[in-house]
Amino acid sequence: MMYTDRASAGRALGARLEHLRDSNPLVLGLPRGGVPVAAAVRAVIGGDLDILLVRKLGVPWQPELAMGALGEDGVRVLNPDVLSHTGVSPQQLASIEDDERAELERRKQVLRGATGRIPLRGRTVVIVDDGMATGATVVVACRVARLHQPTRIVAAVPVSSAEAVQRVAEDADEVVCPWVPRSLGGVGTAYHDFHQLDDDEVTVLLR
Repeated sequence: MMYTDRASAGRALGARLEHLRDSNPLVLGLPRGGVPVAAAVRAVIGGDLDILLVRKLGVPWQPELAMGALGEDGVRVLNPDVLSHTGVSPQQLASIEDDERAELERRKQVLRGATGRIPLRGRTVVIVDDGMATGATVVVACRVARLHQPTRIVAAVPVSSAEAVQRVAEDADEVVCPWVPRSLGGVGTAYHDFHQLDDDEVTVLLR
């Protein structure tokens, strides 16, 4: 099983989220890669589309492997297993954290600008990314969302490792993932087209 691109993955994911249609969901894409998936999900189940800003703290020599993540509202999650296994030093972690916090602020200005968030309070919130390897980024997103008192948090991704599904289930009310392969080498291996999106592609989708 492979997805053609993020939009096709979003349509497949949306079909698994039809039970949320009547709840007027708020679909939150995690920029950048999660936004086209979220837009396709929203096209299937309706509701509103917005973003939730998070940044992966990638291992210096393997950036796709998350040793933690940062989110809006000062939320921070570390992955002690990855930190222990890779031997990343506190100084390396601090340096990457500084860089990613700056990028988080930059994206807030570029992608959100003067436009405020759609309020999460009392909503069924669907947090969407293009996949999960460790789950750290989606965990941070769930914790940021929880601060705003939604009625329900659903984490939804087209592909995930089994360990990430288990980890995220501790912070979400429901986890939906159509494809949990026995071994996930990386999220990108689940897609024929997994190009890196730029800011312009994301802002067009959000309009």
